[in-house]
Amino acid sequence: MQTIQTAKQENSPFIQLLLLGIYALVGLIVFALIAFALIFLVYGFDAVQSLVGVNPNLKMHVEAMKILLTAQQIGLFLTPTLLLAITEGKKPQRFYGMAMPKTQVLVLILLIMTCSMPIMGWVNELNQKMVLPDFLKSLQEWMRKLEDEGEKTTLAILKMNSIGGYLINLLVIAIVPAICEELIFRGALQRVFLRWIKNPHVAIWTSAFIFSTIHFQFFGFFPRLLLGAGFGYFYFWTGSIWYTIFAHFLNNGFAVTMAWYFQKNNLPINQDEGMTVAWYGYVISAILTIALLKFLKDSAKIPNGFAPNTKSQIKE
Repeated sequence: MQTIQTAKQENSPFIQLLLLGIYALVGLIVFALIAFALIFLVYGFDAVQSLVGVNPNLKMHVEAMKILLTAQQIGLFLTPTLLLAITEGKKPQRFYGMAMPKTQVLVLILLIMTCSMPIMGWVNELNQKMVLPDFLKSLQEWMRKLEDEGEKTTLAILKMNSIGGYLINLLVIAIVPAICEELIFRGALQRVFLRWIKNPHVAIWTSAFIFSTIHFQFFGFFPRLLLGAGFGYFYFWTGSIWYTIFAHFLNNGFAVTMAWYFQKNNLPINQDEGMTVAWYGYVISAILTIALLKFLKDSAKIPNGFAPNTKSQIKE
């Protein structure tokens, strides 16, 4: 007598969030230990001391930091994502929606990211000038101190004097974060919030808020929030996480490439901060971005259109 096997019922969204938190904590600890062991084996004990603030050595610190950052991405973001899919008895490629990307959609994503650069730069400029009320002065000073320390670390990591250094930074800053962060924030968290809240806009903006907050760069909070929301809509409309990974890679990869270009031509690494755009440039950027986003959304609704219509994978 044959029996019909029914699909395993997923855990509740609350349980899934709890599991993600537990897996993230365990993954962070395990991969941090692996990173420190690897740093010790490759660079010696001096590099470990430099990383924890003892006997500082900038060169060793930067190289060790790249290993630690990569381990953090894998342990804190990628590991819980994969373990959640395994716990639910699903293949990650189906659980998170990994439909093969189509060239037309990738080109459209590229156009959206390119056209949005001026308006995103304007938002970032406004965010950098953010001033909190007087009663929050101490909070603003703490935020600014944290921002300045983070900027110093970023500038140190972005220093490249060879094509090899550029490729390593492209891997550490663009490729790894694009994969790991999109899988956790869009693939896992947005999916969980969508099952829980049932409202795609709330789910998208909630995961984008967490995405921006967890970076602890408050004077870049709003442009990162908008980026996260944009990635969330890419995912919801197309049903494939690959498009958000591609968009994330373009954003980070552009920053690495510009830093490489400026250094290669003996220009200040933050040369682009001095670039100005006329007011109508921002208007044109906003109009083109909105129009392209609408085109992507509408195309995703067309049966058998160029965008894969697999939203059911996100909602199931």
